[in-house]
Amino acid sequence: MSLTAHDAIGELLQTYGETGGINYLDAAALLPSRAAVELACADLLSLMFPGFRGQPLIDSTDLADITRSQVRSLKARLKTEICKSLGSYPPSNQIERKAEEILDTFISSLPEVRRTLWTDIDAAFEGDPAARSYEEIILAYPSLEAIAIYRMAHQLYEKVPLVPRIMTEWAHSRTGIDIHPGAEIGPHFFIDHGTGVVVGETTKIGAHVKLYQGVSFIAKSLAAGKALRGKKRHPTVEDNVTIYAGTTVMGGDTVVGAGSTVGANVFLTHSVPPNSLVYYQEKQIEIVPKRSRNVGPRADSFSE
Repeated sequence: MSLTAHDAIGELLQTYGETGGINYLDAAALLPSRAAVELACADLLSLMFPGFRGQPLIDSTDLADITRSQVRSLKARLKTEICKSLGSYPPSNQIERKAEEILDTFISSLPEVRRTLWTDIDAAFEGDPAARSYEEIILAYPSLEAIAIYRMAHQLYEKVPLVPRIMTEWAHSRTGIDIHPGAEIGPHFFIDHGTGVVVGETTKIGAHVKLYQGVSFIAKSLAAGKALRGKKRHPTVEDNVTIYAGTTVMGGDTVVGAGSTVGANVFLTHSVPPNSLVYYQEKQIEIVPKRSRNVGPRADSFSE
């Protein structure tokens, strides 16, 4: 017999009084606001790409004053959420000072983040023949938004709980690209199309790496659960690597050597040496040196 609405509400309220698990009512004031962090993400994208995020047209002579105002507003918004994440709201003097130090360091990192993002835009423009302009990439490419938010969230990772994850999950929900803020990604990074890409926490990606949709960098044994926490469990991808659509690379010991190309729909669980060509053929994975291109038509079936 199903419960009446009145009885169901009574039982639901009873579960709220039980300890542990998802019950967090007494400490709810210490949870950062998703809405506030998401607004901060929008502010950060405006700082990275002024004029591209639907702001009113401004004269370039006003840019300095407007940027200073945006940064002040951003710091005020994020300070509250960082204090909550650090476990104190209203904040103690010590927590408030720590939050201010974290924010000062974060804001000081933004110029270098923006310089790195320009290398990512370069990579998209050079790597995608469909790209007509830098403006198109900034306005229309979901991968750039996901990468931009990741690069800023990465600056807060291991300094602030929760907030960096909320940032990258906001980008994930908007773009379909899931990049953990703990991943390490070099410059000139491009994700073509992007939908379904997963980059795990301990992934390391070098410079000039290009991925296509559906590429995943995952851990080899999720069954181990918490025993893997803090350990290198996701792959390393060295410089100048291209990985085509639908490929999964698994395991913290797996290294994709520099200059390699991995074809579509490969499930890779072991390292490959530099300058390899890795492709799927007749239910097996083939690995050949790139200089030996005479490996049959299937090897080039994933090329553009």
